[in-house]
Amino acid sequence: MQDPQNLEQNINLAKANPSFFLKGETPKLIDEWQIIPFIWDSIKFEIDKRDKFNQFILTGSATPPDSDKIMHSGAGRITYLMMRTMSLFESNDSTGEVSIKQLFSNPNIIEGKTNKTLEDIFFLICRGGWPKAINQKPEIALAQSKNFYDMLVHSDMSKVDNVKRSEDRVISLMRSLSRNIGTTISLNEIKKDMIQNDEPESLSTDTVASYIEALKKLFIVENLNAWNPNLRSASAIRTKPTRYFVDPSIATAALDIGPIDLMNDLKTAGFLFEAMCIRDLRIYAESLNGRLYHFRDNKGFKIDSIIHLDNGNYGLIEIKLFDQNRIDEGAKNLLKLSSIINTKKMKKPSFLMVLTGTNYAYKRDDGVFVVPITCLKN
Repeated sequence: MQDPQNLEQNINLAKANPSFFLKGETPKLIDEWQIIPFIWDSIKFEIDKRDKFNQFILTGSATPPDSDKIMHSGAGRITYLMMRTMSLFESNDSTGEVSIKQLFSNPNIIEGKTNKTLEDIFFLICRGGWPKAINQKPEIALAQSKNFYDMLVHSDMSKVDNVKRSEDRVISLMRSLSRNIGTTISLNEIKKDMIQNDEPESLSTDTVASYIEALKKLFIVENLNAWNPNLRSASAIRTKPTRYFVDPSIATAALDIGPIDLMNDLKTAGFLFEAMCIRDLRIYAESLNGRLYHFRDNKGFKIDSIIHLDNGNYGLIEIKLFDQNRIDEGAKNLLKLSSIINTKKMKKPSFLMVLTGTNYAYKRDDGVFVVPITCLKN
């Protein structure tokens, strides 16, 4: 539907005779279907007539701006699938010697080795998982996320729902989200950060919320929801989600930084490494019929991520870039949370894992696995 030569003709044809698009061999794919959102109801009607699976695939880079015109939800007939950027295993940047699926079924012995250096890790963060960036020369690969970001700022943010938005304000918001990636920062705190760094004081929280909603419609931001286990302790569990982009390279593009900058700022590199790990863990978890969460209580104790499968099994994961003291701290946190989970009301964790940017996968004496992200797969 994005063919510029035939766009108007196709839209008119879809309005006049939507069944024309539904004829032919199946599955039939309609790309950028959000341009003709009314086709949804026609597809729902056609599915009811055919009563068969795998008839249509609707792909799009944004949610429809006129989704309120869709009459039927599609429940029981249409299912959603989030197509993410590529994981390190998919881009052949992970050896895949450690399988999350295997950790759930037989978490006893693991081994793995990767030759990726810190410089390699930082390049992968900035390159991102964009298919067009894979196997390209470094300068071409790094340009992909920057080109994507430029289009987002200058065009997509206003096209997504036909609302004109300030490019300067989009830039300011993206920088704020990038500086606070992996945190539970509130809308009011984002507003204050934007005012302090880029924006005039006239900015309102409602405006920030509307801009973030546009980013959600474009599949740019994706929160990580909180996990709510049964605990033996009386600690109150915080339920605010943590904020992430769908790919860490969006943050590096917004901040206009590259691999060398990350080498010179390991604190920032740690946050962005976590963001890359969260991206991959989401992909791996969903491929196993699971979901990814984070944990945080009212005393500040937190665990970076939890993979929870639909059969009730779960694994606890901390993310630490490379420092051995931080890895030890991560293992300690995992053991602490594991010890306060009420196993009379839910299962014990299937595994405890510290995900790292180091070179070797192994099992510690305390039972915690240490796994390089570049050795992991689903």
